[in-house]
Amino acid sequence: MADRVTVIGWDGSPLTAAARAALGAATLVAGAPHHLTLPEVPAAAERIRLGSVSLAARGIAGHRGTAVVLADGDPGFFGVVRTLRAPEFGLEVEVVPAVSSVAAAFARAGMPWDDAQVVVAHRRTLRRAVNVCRAHTKVAVLTSPGAGPAELGLLMEGVHRTFVICEELGTAREQVTVLTSDKAADHTWRDPNVVIVMGGPVAAADGGGWIAGRDPGTGPRGWVQPADAYDGPLGEGETEVLRAAQLARLGPRVGDLVWDIGCGSGAFATEAARAGAAVIAVDRDLTACGRTDAAARRFGVQLQIVRGTAPHVLENLPEPDVVRVGGGGAAVVSAVADRRPQRIVAHASTRDEAELLGRDLTEHGYRVECALLQSVELDTRAWTETERSVAFLLSGVLPDRTG
Repeated sequence: MADRVTVIGWDGSPLTAAARAALGAATLVAGAPHHLTLPEVPAAAERIRLGSVSLAARGIAGHRGTAVVLADGDPGFFGVVRTLRAPEFGLEVEVVPAVSSVAAAFARAGMPWDDAQVVVAHRRTLRRAVNVCRAHTKVAVLTSPGAGPAELGLLMEGVHRTFVICEELGTAREQVTVLTSDKAADHTWRDPNVVIVMGGPVAAADGGGWIAGRDPGTGPRGWVQPADAYDGPLGEGETEVLRAAQLARLGPRVGDLVWDIGCGSGAFATEAARAGAAVIAVDRDLTACGRTDAAARRFGVQLQIVRGTAPHVLENLPEPDVVRVGGGGAAVVSAVADRRPQRIVAHASTRDEAELLGRDLTEHGYRVECALLQSVELDTRAWTETERSVAFLLSGVLPDRTG
């Protein structure tokens, strides 16, 4: 095992005295090609080009001597330190940090970033990163080849955002470009780059917030809000109890894309967005779309509203993780199931309708549960019944996509 392992972050500025001292004593240096050409790297040191960090860690673990790993930015922030410290390698490391590329990007933009979400976009995580950009007003995306500004822009079709694209930060070729998301695919971007994605109102408490990223305390308490919070009567499928049960079954979360088909007043769509998920609300009625937009603005959440008739309007929407079917019956449930979301919820007013929806979900390979929900509201001044509602709640879970 290496006698000593030092991880040095580099942001393009001159190396610190501690970094130079560690490099001067190194018998092995690992890093990207532009790191290995630094004049401070000893000529006699063994050099490992840092492609797979795991492979490099194995080589370092078997090295007899002093090892240094060079990495861009802060190596402890979505960087190599996590892999090097994995138990299978047994490495104890010292870290000489530098300014992270995210901090540098926001500095170039002249913006604070304590209220920003930070995500990493690889080919396998690109869709989830895009969903975070759909749902939040300020996001920093650490990109990678094949999951860069152009791909982000293409997948955000229908959602307007501003991109601040920072290429090759800390180098002589550094460049900062500001454009709208729909123009990002028209250019070729150099790696590495960071994309700041902004859209919608950005507000912070006086003196700043108290927690980095999205403030979990924004808005009124409660997963669901009473009907009078939505300026008008709610539909039969939008009762407070039913919405709460649907949210509990779907469990929308950050990185998810939720479809709300037949969004009505926008109550469910807004509440799913408050959970941090990206939401596409669909309705054929212009008034419903307007009410949904007003609800989203009132609660300060981001969502996309699509006017059209399901199931046809669903064909060109991006892939959902979870779906609420608020209207359209078996034809819509079947079309949704064809897209293979992890979870689907629907409701029915009669047992026959519930059985029809349940059979369709089962035929599509979903594990189906059904519950009869009955709620009775009481006037607590006299403890008399004021309203009663009954609905069958159906939920389908795809066994091979239970995450």
